[in-house]
Amino acid sequence: MADVAAVTDLLAQASVEQPLAEVSFAGQGLKLDSADDAAVVVNAIKESPEMHILALNGNTVGVEAAAAIAKALEDKSELQRIRWFDMFTGRLRSEIPPALRGLGASIMKSGAHLVEINLSDNAFGPDGVKAVKDLLESPACYTLQELRFNNQGLGIGGKILAESLIKCHQESSKAGKPLALKVFIAGRNRLENPGAIALSKAFKTIGTLEEIQMPQNGINPEGIEAMAEAVVSSPNLRIFNMNDNTFTARGAIAMSKALMKANNMEVLNFGDCLIRSEGASALAETITVALPNIREINFGFGEIGKDAGLKVVESVEKKTKLEKLELNGNLFGEDGVTLITATLEAIDKNDVLGSFSDDEGSDDEDDDKEEEEEEEEGEPELEVKGQSITPSPRKGDPDDLENIPPCTAADFLAFPSLIKYFGLGIDREQKLLEQLGDKVNDYEEVIKVFVKVAAVMDVNTPKVKNSVNQCADAILSKLFESDDCRPENIANEILVHLGYIKV
Repeated sequence: MADVAAVTDLLAQASVEQPLAEVSFAGQGLKLDSADDAAVVVNAIKESPEMHILALNGNTVGVEAAAAIAKALEDKSELQRIRWFDMFTGRLRSEIPPALRGLGASIMKSGAHLVEINLSDNAFGPDGVKAVKDLLESPACYTLQELRFNNQGLGIGGKILAESLIKCHQESSKAGKPLALKVFIAGRNRLENPGAIALSKAFKTIGTLEEIQMPQNGINPEGIEAMAEAVVSSPNLRIFNMNDNTFTARGAIAMSKALMKANNMEVLNFGDCLIRSEGASALAETITVALPNIREINFGFGEIGKDAGLKVVESVEKKTKLEKLELNGNLFGEDGVTLITATLEAIDKNDVLGSFSDDEGSDDEDDDKEEEEEEEEGEPELEVKGQSITPSPRKGDPDDLENIPPCTAADFLAFPSLIKYFGLGIDREQKLLEQLGDKVNDYEEVIKVFVKVAAVMDVNTPKVKNSVNQCADAILSKLFESDDCRPENIANEILVHLGYIKV
């Protein structure tokens, strides 16, 4: 016979989620100056006995109207989410703090337990943070999960915000329910290093962040290093956006170490962060052995050179969940773009790569700039920079590959693939030599073609292996037939085009 008590306990534990009740005036462009103007909002609040969400974004609320709305909130203990972004358009800076203080006081009085606060796009600066300080430190925010302060011009207000979050965590911990913030968004706020360092301390204290977005904040390497410490203390972090701050190699290396145990990371946005070649190489090493759940990587506009870019590409070979890799705006040059594209195609990930429309057109490693950040030993004229990594061969039946649309030599050389290689037809060697024209004795141009042919090699498929070997021999033979052929020049050019040495 079933235990009635056990059944009762199970029923008591069961719950059915009900849809959240929302009062929304979002995007209506209302200009609420007086209490009379606010009557439409006040009445809607009063008529909603269990209001969970109040959305006032896309309107403009004055001090008197805010006071009327605040009065209506005093008994709304069910309120969970306040979406008050872009709510003070056209208001004087002096109007915003008293409006926020009144609204916050009513929420605290009501006994509500907030889950989301969205005050983005109000540009209220440090004074606005001071106005919501009491609310953020009160029991109303012990349950807070999402805090959105985007585009507020916080400046030094970032330190005030961090201090309030730390105090909220301390007080909520004493109450037996520690603050478990999950989402923090504060882009375009001029936080700079002091704000980043203060917020890093808050994130480390809280330890539950799943999403941190702080783009365009003027943060330099010192602040980036502090944020790296926050990453280490946030094991649940999934989305990390530091776009358009300044890492340099120093910050990127610190971040690469911090990400080693970021097993839940899905989105990594370090675009326009000046991570440079040394930083990109360090991050590539981490990506190779860590970040098993990564879906998106943005290292665009980072002054990354060709060989470092290739390391990044090679690092994602076993990232089965990767959907997007952004490398636009770097220093790969035409040859680098071709090599990187071919490598991704060889490891069956060419579909994740973004555009190269803004590549800077140079494959320099930009050593002079990196030397400003790090003291480096002088390098010889030619130096091997790493071990060759052979791209994984393309899978497929070569008999099927014969039955494909024709391809021109120019198309193949632009974006090499095994499919295009067989599309050249049985006279592929002759077509490639004709494409070279009078440059058949030019080391650089011939090796460029040779490397692209070699990139489609599949040593496990005899038909492919034999064909590629024959084609590569035919191309190189023109160099060896030359009276002034020097083997060391050929070897150096091959290493240069593979990206493993610098000149």
